[in-house]
Amino acid sequence: MHIKSMAEYMAEGAQPEVLFWVGCAGSFDQRAQKITKAFAAILNKVGVSFAILGKEEMCTGDPARRAGNEFLFQMMAYNNIQVLNGYEVKKIVTACPHCFNILKNEYPALGGHYEVIHHTTFLQSLINDGRLVLQGGGAFKGKKITYHDSCYLGRANNVYEAPRAVLEALDVELIEMKRCRTNGLCCGAGGAQMFKEDEPGDTRINLERSNEALATGASVIAANCPFCTTMLTDGVKNKEQEDHVQVLDIAEMVIQSMQ
Repeated sequence: MHIKSMAEYMAEGAQPEVLFWVGCAGSFDQRAQKITKAFAAILNKVGVSFAILGKEEMCTGDPARRAGNEFLFQMMAYNNIQVLNGYEVKKIVTACPHCFNILKNEYPALGGHYEVIHHTTFLQSLINDGRLVLQGGGAFKGKKITYHDSCYLGRANNVYEAPRAVLEALDVELIEMKRCRTNGLCCGAGGAQMFKEDEPGDTRINLERSNEALATGASVIAANCPFCTTMLTDGVKNKEQEDHVQVLDIAEMVIQSMQ
């Protein structure tokens, strides 16, 4: 799969429809790479012209800021803003709610003003515009699915309907967990928790959340975030349910329904 970079577009004197911000997890984590490939494959199939920054993309600095290293965050952010502004980027789409939140809400204070869209919202708009047509009776038709609201997409940015609208288009039977939407429970990875040891306590957050998802009886746990995908997969494995329950990003579900 050859994905053009912003540098290649600029050399041609052209501008893509959107910049796909891949993020660190989507670039380096083996599991999250599958989400990146799935989303890129969807964009290719529906004819969206998009580019990536490639080696010019640095971490957004989200984990550094959440962990309290403001100096490191600002250094990374200024570097990214310089690159993005140099390419005159206007519209960014990303499959990571952490990247989405910081690019959308925290970069403007440093001079980075962009239209930032989460990939589930972008997929919903493609469906609404008739560019992405999902065949009835796809891979997930009638299957019991439960959906996990990630913190940075849900409570931080009030994006609840777009992911559910995409699942609806897949013709699934959506079973909500008791704690969902504004009352959703964190997967346990946010706020840089992904990169540090747990604080002392009675139970790990990801195990509690995974148990809530498994209690719905769903065969697929749908997620929209590489961190959530990792944490929920660990929880499913802890209960030895990985042969019966899949943890999939919504983009992976869409591409499977398109094939």
